[in-house]
Amino acid sequence: MHLAYPAVLAALLFCVGVYGVLARRNAILVLMSVELMLNAVNLNLVAFDVWLRDTLHAGQALTLFTIAVAAAEIGIGLAIVLMVHRNRGTADVDRLRDTAERPGSPDGGPADDAGAAGTPTDETPHGEKAEATA
Repeated sequence: MHLAYPAVLAALLFCVGVYGVLARRNAILVLMSVELMLNAVNLNLVAFDVWLRDTLHAGQALTLFTIAVAAAEIGIGLAIVLMVHRNRGTADVDRLRDTAERPGSPDGGPADDAGAAGTPTDETPHGEKAEATA
């Protein structure tokens, strides 16, 4: 087997994945692009394992490890994307700069009028008393 064929295919897969990460704005499509990049790495690991005729099959072992890490990554990533979509109503990466930032406030704090006109309050947004730091 020629090593060039799977290497070129893996390079093309990796380039498509990089393009997807850089160009897409939907968080799920970004996760799919990361998976494409990981599959390109897996293809390279298996191709080089076959080409080197390794008796320990280290490339295949590393591929199984990478698949396990990718499964955990996609599970946690999808859980985070679903939580953010429920709270914000969108999975657009550009709109999700900071999860603590609220859409109505310029400083990223709560969007209520409790601290309006420069009057400080001694309560945090969750109703707890703030401690003095003097």
